[in-house]
Amino acid sequence: MEQLKNILRKFDPVSLDEINEVKLMNRIDRKYWFHIELLKELLEKVQDYYEVLEINNEHLMEYRSSYFDTPDNAMYMHHHNRKLNRYKVRQRKYLVSGHSFFEIKFKTNKKRTIKERIPSEINGAEIATSENNFLQNNSPYGDTEMIPSLQNRFYRITLIHKHRKDRCTIDIAPEFWNTKGEKKLDNLVIFELKRGKSLKGSPMVGILRQLKIRQRGLSKYCTGRALLDNTLKQNAFKPRLRFLEKIK
Repeated sequence: MEQLKNILRKFDPVSLDEINEVKLMNRIDRKYWFHIELLKELLEKVQDYYEVLEINNEHLMEYRSSYFDTPDNAMYMHHHNRKLNRYKVRQRKYLVSGHSFFEIKFKTNKKRTIKERIPSEINGAEIATSENNFLQNNSPYGDTEMIPSLQNRFYRITLIHKHRKDRCTIDIAPEFWNTKGEKKLDNLVIFELKRGKSLKGSPMVGILRQLKIRQRGLSKYCTGRALLDNTLKQNAFKPRLRFLEKIK
């Protein structure tokens, strides 16, 4: 982590207020995942194009999330079965800024991601009344029983294009736990490129291609569930899970 911190200090910093200019709550996104050994070279190549989010002199931000699902794991199964118009529901705490939100992510049949959120008093054990009302107004799950299904934590680097055309999130060393057990992937990087419209114009696409990092979807929620519970259907995730089990 110290080596990464030294590289990030070379970037021009950007504040939380500035990065909120590019919230991209309705966006196109593209995910990649790879071994952490590639991250140093990637960061060095993008310094001319991107600034890094800095809060209280920190660039590596800890995040914690608590996910909820139905008793029959409808959200997990919709993702596994590649159903579009699907949802994820979570409480998320941004530890450096101190902010917490209840968030609904909706993947449309046009492959756009729409995120809605409200402030939350995160506890990970239940959905508050105000959160359930928000869920009812923004999803099909307001009248459905929701139970805690997974918790996770990770460290995030946020890059923003100098001309505010796109933003990237780089999640490092995710850790997952629930009643089935716990799993930490110290050397995994989950990279997401986000833009309001076509991603083709982003300099990041070409740099990732240079490094032979190819696009591969990965949901932290579904991956954590599948790693911790082999009774869940996971045929669609098996190539990914085999790779993750080998990461050292």
